[in-house]
Parts: sequence; C-alpha cells; structure tokens
Amino acid sequence: MVLGTALIGLGLAILLLDIYRAHPDSPWLAVLSLRALPRWVRALLFGGSGVFLLVLAVVKLNRSLLAPYLQPGKSVLEVVANHRRLEKGPNVVAIGGGTGLSTLLRGLKQSTSNLTAIVTMADDGGSSGRLRKELGIPPPGDLRNCLAALSDDEAVITRLFQYRFQAEGGLEGHSFGNLFIAALSGAMGSFDRGILEVGKILPLRGQVLPSTLSDVALVADKLPAFHHQAVRIEGESRIPDVPGQIRRVQLEPVDPPAHPQALRAVLNAQMIVIGPGSLFTSIIPNLLVPDLVQAIRASRAFKVFVCNVATQRGETENYNCAQHYLALESHVGPGLVDLVLANDAQKGELPQGVMWVEPPTGHLPGVPVHTADLVDEEQPWRHDPLKLSETLMALLEERTGPLDNGAGQRGSARA
Repeated sequence: MVLGTALIGLGLAILLLDIYRAHPDSPWLAVLSLRALPRWVRALLFGGSGVFLLVLAVVKLNRSLLAPYLQPGKSVLEVVANHRRLEKGPNVVAIGGGTGLSTLLRGLKQSTSNLTAIVTMADDGGSSGRLRKELGIPPPGDLRNCLAALSDDEAVITRLFQYRFQAEGGLEGHSFGNLFIAALSGAMGSFDRGILEVGKILPLRGQVLPSTLSDVALVADKLPAFHHQAVRIEGESRIPDVPGQIRRVQLEPVDPPAHPQALRAVLNAQMIVIGPGSLFTSIIPNLLVPDLVQAIRASRAFKVFVCNVATQRGETENYNCAQHYLALESHVGPGLVDLVLANDAQKGELPQGVMWVEPPTGHLPGVPVHTADLVDEEQPWRHDPLKLSETLMALLEERTGPLDNGAGQRGSARA
C-alpha cells in the first residue's frame, strides 16, 4: 500500500512538474505550490499531510470493517485482543445436554472460542417433541439452549430463542429457537446442514453438534419403591415423572451411528468435559452411541466428568458423587475419564426434595477426584459458570504444563 501510494505520488509529481515548467510565472501555481516557503518546509508540509490522510483512512477503514464486532463500552483494541486470545484457546469438547451443558458453555466461552458442544437427541417432550413428530427432524431443544449460550450477544439471543408463542393455534407452545432451527433445516435440505448454517448466521464462540442424527428414543428400567421388578419407561420426558430408582437406560434403536463431525471434534480435542446435567436423560444418552465412546477412549485429550452439585428429582434422588460416577461407569465401562470434578461447598438453600451431592472423602475406584467451590450462590442447585470454567482451565493448564509427564498426571490430579 505504501509503495502504491508512493508511485501515485511520483506520477502526480511528474505531471505537476511539467505544468510548473510550462507556466513558471503563473500566480495561482505559486500559491498552490507554496513557492514563498523554503523547499524543505514545503516537502514536510505536503509529505506530512499525505501521511496524516493515509493513516486516517486506514483507521476509518478498520473501524468500518470491525463495526459488526464492536461491543458497547469496549474499544476496538480490546475487542480485537480478546478475539485473538479466544482464538488461541484450547480445543474443548463438552458432552451433555439441558441446563447443565448450557451453564458449562457460558463459562468456557470466556476462555476459548474453540468449543464444541455435543448434545443428546433423545428429547421427546414439549416443543421439541412436537416438531420431531410433525416434521420428522431430530429434537432441537438442547441444540437451541447451547446455541444461545455460545452466542456473543447471549442476553438478546436467549430471550429470542426462548420466546414461546402464546396465541392459540399451531404455534402455541413452540419456542422461536426451535422453529428457527426447523426452518433453517428445511431451507438447507437437511437437519445436519441447517445446524452448520446456524453458526454462520449467529456470532457464536464455538459450534453445537448432535451426538447422532438417527431417530432415537430413550428407554429406562426403573424400580419403584417396595417392588422387586423393574418397570420399563419409554420416552425421555416421562422418565423423571415415574417414581422409583433408575437401574439402566438405553437407546432404541441400539448402536446408532455417531455424527462424523462430533467424532472429529472429540479426536482433535485437548480436553473433553462430560457433564454436568441430568445424569440419565442428558449425559448418559450421548455415551450410548458406541462410536462416540470409542472416540473418547481413543482421544488423547484430558477427560473430566463433572459431577452435579445437587440431586435431581426422578433421576438421582439420594445420590452422592460416587453413585453418579458408578452409574456412568455401569453404562460405558471403567476408565473413560481421567478425573472426577466435584463440588465441596454447600451454601445456600435448595428447593424441596433436592439434596446436596456429597463429594467423596477419598478416591473413587480407578479415578482421582478434584474438589472445589463450584456453587452458583444465586441458584445453589446449579454450577457457577465462571467458577466451573476457571477450575477446568486450571486443571488443564496443570495437566499440559510442567507436570505433564506420564506418572505425574494422575498425581497432580489427586493433589
């Protein structure tokens, strides 16, 4: 740009020199060329003016290009620096669904934009269930929540996506986010392509992928109180409503194929976070996709299971941290994760029927445990997004830093 500007100036100088020589006594040329001033002063004035205009043009051009990314109260430099910092963040894959996964993403996006959320496709209730039956598409509910959580303008996008139509008729009860995803899927020709296009329309710090595109249903075997025989319950939305203890869950049809891009993200990840969220209806259903579990085992990433802060009615009543992990292990086998992260701060008042998940006093079989204060003080039955993400990033940094050696990795986690 500088060379091009110099050549243009040289061409104009040659043209002006010819005019000056042809009309040496012209009074208006004398004024325009500032002939009364010494030559070095004229060179400094014209050259300085040119540099000033060039810098001003570049600054205004940059501001115009960056205008869509500017945030109120933040300078251009701050926005660009933050964007570059997030671009260099670690590759993190979060697996789960529902409110727990959204909470995790809301905190992690402050540390990295290289995020991939993998969500379950077993939802069959509410607006998602209706769209699933009427349009034959996978349920968009969990995808919608995660897309809103990853958005740069989260407050506005969340209000928009969570808005539910109240008028009577076919739209009653539907959320705008679900309809948006359904419409985009139809316009793009497939649900898969529709989800990928969402990331091009919305300013997201990461991507959201389904664990599988197959039409799957979640089935649970539940043991009611004072009964010796388990009852089979079909449908993710019905499982928490039936009283009793969940013995096992499975997908129907079994062994659905995993989403190819989800597998690619898992294999390229530096850290894989499983949970938090509804253990049996949000977390484990993702891990019932065999290809996904195999990819997690094959990945060289640091794998963490985040235990819930509080129990959930209809799913994990009276469960402690060990029971959460053992339930996970009974469905996918041992050795899937490198560390269990649990909350050790019990402060605040929980809703009726909800209890604190007690952290283990020692180590769980075959896996170390790290405990920290992870409670959201306003909603103590949930994780605090920033506390959780900062703890996870600190554990990853410890893992990949000077302590990253074969024997030291487990030891550092235990510490």
